[in-house]
Order: sequence, then structure tokens, then C-alpha cells
Amino acid sequence: MKKVLQVFLGVLTAIGGFVDIGDLVANALVGSRFGMSLAWVVAVGVIGICLFAEMSGRVAAVTGRGTFDLVRERLGPRAGLLNLVASMAVTFLTLAAEIGGVALAFELVSSVNYLLFVPLVAFLVWIVIWRMPFASMERMFGIAGLALLVFAVAVWQLGPDWGGLAHQATHPVVPDGEGHPTYWYYAIALFGAAMTPYEVFFFSSGAVEEKWTKKDLVIERVNVYIGFPLGGLLSLAIAVATFIVLFPEGVEVSRLDQVALPVVLGAGKVGFAFLIVGFVAATFGAALETALSSGYCIAQYLGWSWGKHLEPRKASRFHLVVLMSIIAGSMLVMTTLDPIKVTEYSIVFSAVALPLTYFPILVVANDSGYMGESVNSRFTNGLATVYLVLLTVVALTAIPLMLATKAGQ
Repeated sequence: MKKVLQVFLGVLTAIGGFVDIGDLVANALVGSRFGMSLAWVVAVGVIGICLFAEMSGRVAAVTGRGTFDLVRERLGPRAGLLNLVASMAVTFLTLAAEIGGVALAFELVSSVNYLLFVPLVAFLVWIVIWRMPFASMERMFGIAGLALLVFAVAVWQLGPDWGGLAHQATHPVVPDGEGHPTYWYYAIALFGAAMTPYEVFFFSSGAVEEKWTKKDLVIERVNVYIGFPLGGLLSLAIAVATFIVLFPEGVEVSRLDQVALPVVLGAGKVGFAFLIVGFVAATFGAALETALSSGYCIAQYLGWSWGKHLEPRKASRFHLVVLMSIIAGSMLVMTTLDPIKVTEYSIVFSAVALPLTYFPILVVANDSGYMGESVNSRFTNGLATVYLVLLTVVALTAIPLMLATKAGQ
């Protein structure tokens, strides 16, 4: 039973990474505008995040050390600092968006302006990080986040043309009225969302929190190969649901209540109740991940004591960074910047930072001085090389496409 519960580290990471507030709207928007013609991007992203998350988790299990600790030691402080700055900028933007996302979910239920909930959400995020054990945190939000499977139930109840959906997904074309630059802009956005850097930082640091060793490599791989594909399937379910209901009407998703509409139509009030639980759990889980990742990255780079497995007084600087990140993120949301837009921009910027994040992981995973016999296989290295080329292309084209399309408008 203990081994089964350990899988929820991957589930929490996947739900927080794939289905946060920006992804809830981004996947719904893609479904309402492009149908299933971008489903292939989710598949490519799932394979990529599984590839590098498995590497980072394996490195953590074998060495017992966090990603930035090893990157700084292996590549030097300058290369590590560049990686740190790029990753922290994206992670901070995402943290702000997730805090706003939880507040938006509360607004959806209460009709009270989301800004009034922001201080409460920030406080709750801090209390959970400060007081709740890591294992309890991952299991609670991992299980609660599974309520988002209601999207799959709604799709089933709506009775789509399954053959038509499969044909669209396997024969992608740019829909009438959409330009190729916009199509590729959203392809990059979905890809960046699937491979957001904080996912691997949280997953590898969580492996250290859980005290995984080489004996736990099977559990590590089960986490990766169940958790992340599950997040990808949830993303596809959201896109399918909005495609069925909104695409025929020409409605473009831009708000959280529009994301909920297909579930209400397909699964009724009970489905809506599950949806709210899933919204809150996914966005709150992502807020926990990004807040902790901020502390993990800085503490590991600077060589501080870190982690929830330590008493707060023994990792005071780590907890201070987490607290200050939450406060700063909340202040950004309180400026009335749209949390959804903040996340959409952050996933595009994350695409720019992808090579800086994943190249060091590949280097360490091939260093026998750290990994011994657990270095990458030839197949893993070949696939990782292909992905690094892809990541580089994505990084070089993300900003030009964002400017050319005015962020997908």
C-alpha cells in the first residue's frame, strides 16, 4: 500500500504541471478554435516530459541531491546561474498565476471578485507548505485533482463522433479562418506548458524529500509513466469537451466559466461540483509546486539546507524564499493582471528557457561519476538529443511568433 501511495508524487506533479489555470484555459481555447488538430503537440510534450523527468528523478534517487545542486557543481556557477535566473523568472510568473487561478475558482462558486480571495489563498498556500508533511500534501492534492476526470465523463455523456475526433487528431490541418503563424504559436504554447521547467525541479526535489534511493527506481519510473501521461490525457479531455460544445458555435474560450460549460452540459450539477474540486485542487497543487520549486532552486544553488523533511528552523532560509515568493506573487496578482494571461505568457517564456533547463540534466544523467551504472542508455540519449534540437527550435521561434500573432490573437 505504501508503494501505491508513493505514485501520487507523479500524479501531483502531472496535475499541477499539465492542468493548472493557464492550461485549463489554453487547452480549452485550443479545442474551441482548433479542434483536435493540435492533439499531436500534447503527445509530443508528454513523451518529452517523461523523458527528462525520468532522468531528473533517477539522478535524485541515485545521488540523493537536487537538480540545481548538481548543475552548479557539474557545469560551474556561471552556467548554473543562467539556468537559475531563467527558471526562476518562469516559475515566479507561474506561481502568481496559480494563486490567481485558485481565487478565480472561488469566484466561480461565490460570484465574489477573485481579488478578495487572493490574500486568503496566499495564506493557505503558506500554511500548507509550513505545516503539512510532504507525503500528505502530495496525496491529498493528487487524489483531489483526479476530480478533473469529470471532463472525460462529460465527453462520454456528450456522445461525440469518436471516429471524427480520431481522424482530426491523426490528420491535423489548420482550420479555416486560422493562420499558420497562430497555429504554430499555440503549438509552442501547448508544448511549453507540457514541459514547464518547474515540473522537473519539483519532481526531482520531491524524490529527495521522499528519500528515494536506487532501490526506488521502479517507483520513480511508475510515477513518471503513470503521472505525466495522465496529465496529458486530462489536457486532451478538456480540449475535446470544448471542441464538442463551443467550436460549432464559434465561441472562443477566454474565461474560466466557459471552460466549465461543457461539463455542466454533459454531467450536470454533480459534474460541476466535481469540476470545482478539481479546479481548486489542480491550481492549488500547482501553487504549492511552484512556491516550493522557488525555494528548491535557490537553496540548492546556494548550498543551503532545504526541504520539508527538515524542521523549519533547520531550513529557515529555504522557507523564507518560499514565503517571499508567495508574497511577491500575490502582490503581482493584486495589480489586477489577468492570471490566465500571466500563465499563457509564462508558458511561452518557459519554451524559451527549455534548452537551458534540460541540457544540464542530460549532462549529469550521463556522468558516471555521479550515476555509476545508472547512466542513460543509448536509446535515451538518442531520443534526448532529438528533443534538445526540438527544444532549441522552439526556443528560437517562440518570441517571434508571439510578436507576429500578438499572442495568438
